[in-house]
Amino acid sequence: MRSRYSAFVRQDEPYLLRTWHPRTRPARIGFDPGMRWTGLEITGTGDGTAFHTTGTVTFRASYRGGSLCERSRFERVDGAWVYVDGDIDEDPGDGVQGARTSSS
Repeated sequence: MRSRYSAFVRQDEPYLLRTWHPRTRPARIGFDPGMRWTGLEITGTGDGTAFHTTGTVTFRASYRGGSLCERSRFERVDGAWVYVDGDIDEDPGDGVQGARTSSS
């Protein structure tokens, strides 16, 4: 999760696409050129150990002017963890509105 956050900060599209599940991966990522990410807080995890094939990470990603809270789902593909999709918290307490993040 932290590496994907760093990739969003750097707008590293090749890394993000490589670490996105083939089933839900978009053709490209539309970065907001005005977005300035300022921090990441992991608030929870579920499964995702060496004995699991799926896992979740709940996080708050802060940006200038607000934050985004999401519960992301990951799956292991060929031994590597990849992002599948996530649910953005509709009411994270800071007025940010959300939606499901998926290409499907």
